[in-house]
Formats: sequence, structure tokens, C-alpha cells
Amino acid sequence: MKRLLSIVLLFSLQSCTYIEKQVPSEQELFEKQLKEINWKEVDEYPSVGDCEKLQGKAQREQCFFIFLTTTIQQKLALDTISAQSSKMDTIVVKVTVFPNATLQFEPQFPKDVVRYDTIKIDSLLRARLIGFPKINPAIKRGIPVKTQFVLPVIIKLE
Repeated sequence: MKRLLSIVLLFSLQSCTYIEKQVPSEQELFEKQLKEINWKEVDEYPSVGDCEKLQGKAQREQCFFIFLTTTIQQKLALDTISAQSSKMDTIVVKVTVFPNATLQFEPQFPKDVVRYDTIKIDSLLRARLIGFPKINPAIKRGIPVKTQFVLPVIIKLE
């Protein structure tokens, strides 16, 4: 009887190793999570103080873009860009918001840049868009990230 009990006990201990599941490595879990992340979208768009009060993500995003476009138009209205080129009524500006909340503005000119004095317009934009209001950077998984937007800015012709 003792012998039978010891054999059963021995088999039961041996069978526990067959039940043991394979645990994935830390690297495998990390790679799997990286593949699941959508790197094209952020969790929270950049924002300004007034827009953070809004509830929905879409409302905050729309508020931010309206604020950005309006502020750029107001700052450019201080100077007459239309005098630089009579054919230009819209400037396309690439806005970069860095994780440290700094901004960079780059005008994007069409292929036929011969019509515009790109150097004058670029320097005018850079001079007018300094001292921009504070913008909080975009957030991805709790970390501030760099984002870029291309905005058409309508110049008020006089």
C-alpha cells in the first residue's frame, strides 16, 4: 500500500510539469504591444487653456485648430503680406508642436514658387509668429510627443 501511494504521489508530481504553461518573455510582450499601438494618432491633441475646458476629444481638436488658425491670421494681419504678392490670398503653414511646448512655423509654397518672393514671405512669417501663446503638446500614452499640422491660412486682402 505504501508502495502504491508513493508511486501515485510520484506520478502526480511529475504531471504538474506537464500542466505548466509557457510564459512569454518580456521582449515578446513588448513587441506585441508596440505592434498594437497606432502611431499615426495621438491620445490628446495639442491644446490651449480655453480648449482644455471642453469635454469631447473632437471638440477640443476643433477648438485648437480654430485657435491656431485665428491667431496666425491675427498676427499676419499686422503686416501687409498682400503687398508682397498680389496673387497670394492663402498661405499654407506647417506647424510643428514639440514635446517641450515650443513651436515652429514653416510656409509651404506651391511648385510654381517663381510667383512669390519666398525668402521675404518666410522671414515675414517668422518675424510675426514669435511670441505665440502657450500651447500644450500632444499626448501619446501619457508622454508629450511632437506633432505636425498643415494649415491653410487665409490672408485678408486689402
